[in-house]
Amino acid sequence: MEKHDILHEFPGMKDKVHELKVGNAHFRKIFDEYHELDHEIHSIESGAHATDDAHMNELRLKRVHLKDEIYAMLKAE
Repeated sequence: MEKHDILHEFPGMKDKVHELKVGNAHFRKIFDEYHELDHEIHSIESGAHATDDAHMNELRLKRVHLKDEIYAMLKAE
């Protein structure tokens, strides 16, 4: 039940994350979407909210895709 926030997922890229959040509107959008999704997943995993397995798998898959997109943007810059 750990959170998977971007700064913990990519600890060596803190400055790059900040730079892109400030200077790239698309990055900021997917960063915020990832953060909201991670919060939702954590709420479900901690028992605060309920859902079925199919929906939980869908949320996790979406989080992975967003994380991949964020990583690609971090590496491209």
